[in-house]
Amino acid sequence: MTVRFGLLGAGRIGKVHARAVTANSKARLVAVADAMAEAATALADQYGAEVRTIDAILSASDIDAVVICTPTDTHADLIERFARAGKAVFCEKPIDLDVERVKACLKVVDEAAATLMVGFNRRFDPHFQAIKAAIAEGQIGEVEMITIVSRDPGAPPLDYIRRSGGIFRDMTIHDFDMARFLLGEEIDTVSAQASVLVDPAIGAAGDYDSASLMLSTASGKHATISNSRRATYGYDQRIEVHGSKGAIAAENQRPVSIEIANAEGYTRPPLHDFFMTRYTEAYAREISAFIDCVESKSPATPSGADGLVALALADAALKSVKQGRAVKVSEILGPLADKSVFQGR
Repeated sequence: MTVRFGLLGAGRIGKVHARAVTANSKARLVAVADAMAEAATALADQYGAEVRTIDAILSASDIDAVVICTPTDTHADLIERFARAGKAVFCEKPIDLDVERVKACLKVVDEAAATLMVGFNRRFDPHFQAIKAAIAEGQIGEVEMITIVSRDPGAPPLDYIRRSGGIFRDMTIHDFDMARFLLGEEIDTVSAQASVLVDPAIGAAGDYDSASLMLSTASGKHATISNSRRATYGYDQRIEVHGSKGAIAAENQRPVSIEIANAEGYTRPPLHDFFMTRYTEAYAREISAFIDCVESKSPATPSGADGLVALALADAALKSVKQGRAVKVSEILGPLADKSVFQGR
């Protein structure tokens, strides 16, 4: 089976997914839609696809699945429309910036029995997957503590920051998902500190550029997250998991992994410059996993429920900063056990 794709959004992340789809032998990019005609045409021409409107893709009989890379405020509406149309949906995070809107969207997906995967690509990074596998094999015993370092080489444009939903919903949301992925338990409490250390204009826009967080589960496991919008040395992505029998860590990755030793000392090449190159393989594996779900008609992971929980953790973090206290996730989301959206996770 060849899964036939429509791509909604031809911007930076749309280009990443177009490359991943067309590189997969089990997929074909049929159509591209974008509000900017030139962007849609350029991407469609590059990969031998057609330019179509979103409505045309919605009703097309030659498209099985869509990848949604449009602005965040369009995600939930598009997910609902394509779910009702019987298309499988891959959507970049977040589903929406409002928890209640996400809940409503997921109810539609559930009623339509649609396939929905949310774009937490770091779960598919081979280095982070190796950590997960080592945990599952019992190599470090029971997980006790996790440290996640995630720092961007530079801040995004102010226009993006103003509509991003803030650092927790835009940046830390990936780390929330990774913490859940590795802890193996739901996070119960969030404590966060945030400030503006990089650019006063970010604060003036109502956001933060530096954050430190502590996440705790009901059993006492915890994860710490360090975020910054400034890392002068490159895209800083590290994880360490400490367990009852040992520890495992994923170091920063470089385009070329060499080390030079001479009279001036030991030197190594710089880190990757941003997510497009650091997570190239993760994006490819992510799309491959989505294709497998479409073919087998099996539930997709990360699911819409994963997207909902990550957003709730972001809201809890913001509330913690604003109120200067630890925040229970149930204050945002309600008891997870009572939410039908989590059945079958």
